[in-house]
Amino acid sequence: MRRLFPVTDQTPAPSQDPADREWSLDELADAYAYPELAPDAHWLRANMVSTLDGAAQHEGRSQPISGETDMRIFGTLRALADVVVVGAETVRQEGYRPARAREVFAARRAAAGQGSAPAIAVITASMELDFDLPLFTSPLEPTLVITGAAAPAERVAAARKAGAEVIIAGDGSAVDPVRAVRELAGRGLRRQLTEGGPRLLGQFVAADVLDELCLTISPTLTAGDAQRIAGGPSVTVPHRLSPARVLEEAGFLFTSYRRI
Repeated sequence: MRRLFPVTDQTPAPSQDPADREWSLDELADAYAYPELAPDAHWLRANMVSTLDGAAQHEGRSQPISGETDMRIFGTLRALADVVVVGAETVRQEGYRPARAREVFAARRAAAGQGSAPAIAVITASMELDFDLPLFTSPLEPTLVITGAAAPAERVAAARKAGAEVIIAGDGSAVDPVRAVRELAGRGLRRQLTEGGPRLLGQFVAADVLDELCLTISPTLTAGDAQRIAGGPSVTVPHRLSPARVLEEAGFLFTSYRRI
């Protein structure tokens, strides 16, 4: 792993950079630490992977375009978050399970006033979720289900019976991204991480609530018609972000861009 940006006095020149040295999880956690937040502030970070030709998935899943270091960063970002926000379709396609406690991050989480693992928050309008999955039956932290006021009452009751906390963040069937983020922050879940999918990330982008994008650029080409990392209606004016860091290993670029 080598740091390409920002370049500091401690960063070796590219020709001297030990690109074959694996960074420790502590080093990754330091590199991806959330910014200091004011008491009433929150920070929504997205973590996505894309091929060189813009595909966010291959055959419906992100795993085939990922890699070992990408997964280490994936785990580190989860370990730093209070809550992981994900769309219902991603839960169904990726087989989501509860976040697990990891001893290597235990002291860091305790010092930050966090529980042993982040909560998972699922955004869904239809509430069409399998509440017999481990995500709902055996999480370390109760799974949150975020939906609209018009969600089917019987599905809301089923979610609560399964032990999930249901959060209403929309007046109709759809979820308002602004309200969803604020509802989570109001429960003390201020360091937020979304892992998609593309439709959900597109909603966060359109609502202008995304503070940071951590994007892994995979050195692969897939062609086809796979989704981009963010889908849905386009914004009126493109949102401009500023680069925060660029790391490289084995041809993968691990980038982070933050709100200007």
